[in-house]
Amino acid sequence: MSFKTKMIPLAGALAFAFAGAAAAQELVVKIGHVGPISGPIAHLGKDNENGARMAIDDLNAKGVTIGGKKAKFELEAEDDGADPKQGTAAAQKLVDAKVNGVVGHLNSGTTIPASKIYADAGIPQISPSATNPKYTQQGFKTTFRVVANDGQLGGTLGRYAADKLKAKKVAVIDDRTAYGQGVAEEFMKGAKAKGVQVVAQQYTNDKATDFNAILTAIKGKSPDVIFFGGMDAVAGPMLRQMKALGINAKFMGGDGICSEALAQLAGDALGDNHVVCAEAGGVQEAQKKGMEDFRARYKQKFGTDVQIYAPYVYDAVMVMVEAMKKAGSAEPQKYLPELAKIHYKGVTGDIAFDSKGDIKDGTLTLYTYKDGKRTQIAVVK
Repeated sequence: MSFKTKMIPLAGALAFAFAGAAAAQELVVKIGHVGPISGPIAHLGKDNENGARMAIDDLNAKGVTIGGKKAKFELEAEDDGADPKQGTAAAQKLVDAKVNGVVGHLNSGTTIPASKIYADAGIPQISPSATNPKYTQQGFKTTFRVVANDGQLGGTLGRYAADKLKAKKVAVIDDRTAYGQGVAEEFMKGAKAKGVQVVAQQYTNDKATDFNAILTAIKGKSPDVIFFGGMDAVAGPMLRQMKALGINAKFMGGDGICSEALAQLAGDALGDNHVVCAEAGGVQEAQKKGMEDFRARYKQKFGTDVQIYAPYVYDAVMVMVEAMKKAGSAEPQKYLPELAKIHYKGVTGDIAFDSKGDIKDGTLTLYTYKDGKRTQIAVVK
């Protein structure tokens, strides 16, 4: 055998060894995301998941290193159908998959029960959209959120009804979910503090389509405003039935109804300046260009407009990874302390958490609808 021939297998062995070393230097980081990808609010769940996918793609394109190793990010996406039981099953699946962190869930009703599963496993969870205050009041060290809570959101809407809409009487409907009930209660607190009378309180569920009985009962009370605690998939048909019954009261709701899709769901019952809603987040003047650029990139990537919370999901993923970089580790117990004290400038603004995991100085954006388009009224704190 010639010397040259002997060198060929040796070169192959060396190449294999170098390839093995390079692979050993790559760190696989699994980020879990959970939202309702099926059911009536699947459009909102898909919006959230798209925000996560966009963040993962951007991180992989940047070539991020954690603790001296090049990180490869993978998205572990699960569907909770906005159902608490399905949500806890999805959470356990992510824990079993040994994800490094979780962004989700969308609804408070799934986020709260799932949070115990993540807490027991020591896995950090950042919700981009769950607003019920109870989520961060359970004493878990692993729970965070990047949006304002219902206390801020519902209370602001209650005060707005009194101060700006000059409402004297309001009726309240909620869908009995953790989110719908929570935001409705906070709305009533805010309105009552301003001397507004709650003349009717009715209940439905998050899959209902017929509201004639409760709306007829409300009509007899002649409210100036009807507040609905629930999601856009229910709010749209409710608005249509309000119009059919000749109810002219203004319609208000929280972030659950405050989507681009509400215009299609409500049709000609939407009206101009008839609906007032609030998004549990919002950018002030300095961050407007960053948000506009994000929305343009999102539309180019997915062929559709941002619904509500995709930018917050994007920021939640980025905040989690920033904490990993600072800790030099993707191990949950090692980067969790860094996450708790993070200061990060994101697409949605400055992100830092208080001792409970709530965002500090959370903003709210008030919207109405004109010509079938969601139109900003103001960004408030």
